[in-house]
Amino acid sequence: MKAFIRILTWLGIMAGLTLLAMGVWYLAFGGGQTTTSLKWLQFLQTLGTFLIPPVLCAWMWDTDHRPFRWLKMNQRAHWSLFVIAVGIMICAIPAINLLSDLNSRIELPESLASIEQILKQQEEAAALLTERFLQADNVCQLLLNLGLLALLPALAEELSFRGTLQQVINGERTHVAIWATAIVFSAIHMQFYGFIPRMLMGAMFGYVFVWSGSLWLPVLMHFTNNALAVLAYYLTSHSNSGLTGEAGLTTNIADTFGAGDTWYIGLISILITSLGLLIFYRRTRTR
Repeated sequence: MKAFIRILTWLGIMAGLTLLAMGVWYLAFGGGQTTTSLKWLQFLQTLGTFLIPPVLCAWMWDTDHRPFRWLKMNQRAHWSLFVIAVGIMICAIPAINLLSDLNSRIELPESLASIEQILKQQEEAAALLTERFLQADNVCQLLLNLGLLALLPALAEELSFRGTLQQVINGERTHVAIWATAIVFSAIHMQFYGFIPRMLMGAMFGYVFVWSGSLWLPVLMHFTNNALAVLAYYLTSHSNSGLTGEAGLTTNIADTFGAGDTWYIGLISILITSLGLLIFYRRTRTR
């Protein structure tokens, strides 16, 4: 009951601040659909939906009103764990690409053809919007994209999911909390054809959080994943390695490495990532 009340409190604050963020955006931009306007909407929604609510909740739930203690942001970790965490995330990219490719091949039954069409349209629209956000003509715009699309989401989403939801569910049900949070984390992105790799990545962040006791480790891994995508798109769009698909989307080797003809690299990546997690786990047990 205590966990249920806390989740309702978190969701209530999240809903209220999300509406407030959208209201501020609408007053400022009149609902405009320019890239600048939509980036401001992304910024305000990230603050209102994912960043501020967990801090407010943690402030209420901690007996001494020390939210960062409750969120495990004051916990120190050895520098070697940060190095291993980054290495794991980099090595996991081909595995993520392989799983994304397999996920995209899932076909719904004929009776659900209309739903499948809607899901594919939503996926394409999300990809086109992401590409609009990723466009950067110079280093300054690249740095802004790294802040908006890599750093801020990594911090805010880890505060909400691993820092808040997973800890509220946890109790004596650590594995249930990790996987339930990973499912919600993936589902809230509203991308069916990327559900499986995002869920597994969320579970990986959850275990790293539990093993290390510090929220900064999953934040760093989340940021690494996002930053690599931002950097890969920037380098591709400023070189001759980019390819334009039927939907007008730019693809590059970073999106396909480990999938398709290089599927075997994806399998090797899964093994290396698993080994890295085992090393990380044993490292946390010896300290």
